[in-house]
Amino acid sequence: MEEKQFRNKIRWFTFLFSILVVWVHAFNAELFLGKGPQAAGLKRVQNWIGIGLGQFAVPGFFMISAYLFYRGFAWEKLGRKWKSRFRSLVIPYLLWNGIYYLGYVTASRVDGLTDIVGKGKIPLNWETALDAVLHYRYNAVFWYLCQLIWLIMLTPLIYSFLKRKWTALIWLLAVSACVWVQADLPVINEDSVLYYSAAGAAALHFSEKAEGAGSPAAFLTGAAMTAAGLICYVLFRGGGRVGLLVFCRLLVPLGVWQMVDKRILPEVRPWMKDTFFLYAAHFAFVRLVNKTGAVLLPGNRTAAAALYFFMPGLSLVFSRGVGELMRRWMPPVWRALTGGRS
Repeated sequence: MEEKQFRNKIRWFTFLFSILVVWVHAFNAELFLGKGPQAAGLKRVQNWIGIGLGQFAVPGFFMISAYLFYRGFAWEKLGRKWKSRFRSLVIPYLLWNGIYYLGYVTASRVDGLTDIVGKGKIPLNWETALDAVLHYRYNAVFWYLCQLIWLIMLTPLIYSFLKRKWTALIWLLAVSACVWVQADLPVINEDSVLYYSAAGAAALHFSEKAEGAGSPAAFLTGAAMTAAGLICYVLFRGGGRVGLLVFCRLLVPLGVWQMVDKRILPEVRPWMKDTFFLYAAHFAFVRLVNKTGAVLLPGNRTAAAALYFFMPGLSLVFSRGVGELMRRWMPPVWRALTGGRS
């Protein structure tokens, strides 16, 4: 029962983070209303949701991914973990990047869609295709997946430090220092390493607290972490270093996780489980809907606001509908695009 409740809590948080990601990419005030004062009010609301709340989504994804990877981890499990992540991350990464590239290539050659795409005529050749597939050129949201793949490849280095509490502390302090001085690490972002490493350390050394049932102590601990994160945000807004914003994005999701009692969460519905497909498919859908709406209803504040607020729901309907069709008629393709996720 406890394992089922833990998995259910994971699905709830993943679903909510996915909704926030949709809002992050659904900004449309300037698209509909331009950069003038008439867009100011709607921009403030969208910034509060998309930036204020949405900033916790990707750090949350990093931490959930790391926790599940390092949960019960040992050296002898590395090969199996790498194999499973190759199927669940690398293959979908390459396929989706290819799909987005071909989609943009096609749309850039269709009258009426060229202006909506807004990238001119995209070259169709092997060099551009390879660059698009490897470097997510036309699938901006997959920067997260690229970072995650690199972090998983670095497991031997990261786990060498995380496997013991005292070396894990040294590693986390070192990564925090890199964040604080804004070190320019090769390939990966230092904040991604911090989110990932912190959750990995929690999985290895504090799993009982992270997975335990709710208690007053857990709630108070979570509240303190959330408050500390919000204080970091206030200090950052007051002119503090960017590192304070990173610490905010680390502490608030961790704190909220601790505050939520897994026993009180209702079981997630089937339509809430396809979060990877929603994450992968929503970007093009959101851009198409917003840009089409702006062309058909330019200057319409009500339309812009309605599309923004309902965009997560529209994206869910779209991804669920396409997903059900693929499950029924193209199950091998569905499994490949979702990395074998159930």
